Amino acid sequence: MSLAPDAPLPYPAGQKQDAMTPEDFPRAFASAFSTQDAPAIAALLDADADLVTPTGQHAEGRDAVTDALSAEFAGVFRTARLVKGKLKLRPLGPQTALLAQRYVVAGARDAGGAELPRCSLLLTATLAATPQGWQALAAQLSMLAD
Repeated sequence: MSLAPDAPLPYPAGQKQDAMTPEDFPRAFASAFSTQDAPAIAALLDADADLVTPTGQHAEGRDAVTDALSAEFAGVFRTARLVKGKLKLRPLGPQTALLAQRYVVAGARDAGGAELPRCSLLLTATLAATPQGWQALAAQLSMLAD
C-alpha cells in the first residue's frame, strides 16, 4: 500500500498530540541537517538506531550517529542545506512506516572550500511510533546519480 505524499498515516491510540509524525520527520531532518545540528538529527532516531551517512559511514546508536554526522558537518557538508523534494510514505502496519524522501543538497564544499555542484540525496528510513512520537529505527542517506 502506498499513500499520497500528503495523506496522513493512521496513528496509534495514546500517542501525544504534539508528538512527531511521519509527515513531520523529513522537515525536521532537513532543518537539522541545514544547520549542521548532529544531536538534533540523532534525537530523531531511536536510541539504538542505525544510520548510514552520505559518505558511507555506518553508525549504531545516538552517540555514534552524533559523532558520524559531526564529522560530516566538519567536512563536505559544513555549509550544506537540504531542500525537500518528493516524499513517499508507506505504512507497514499501524505503528510502522517506510519513508523515502528526496532532497537537493546545496552548499556542499570540497576539501579546498570550493562549492560543489548541487546533487540529489535520498533519505530512506524505517519509522516506528514511540511514546515520544515517530522515530527512525534505521536510516540511510544515499547520493543519487541524477
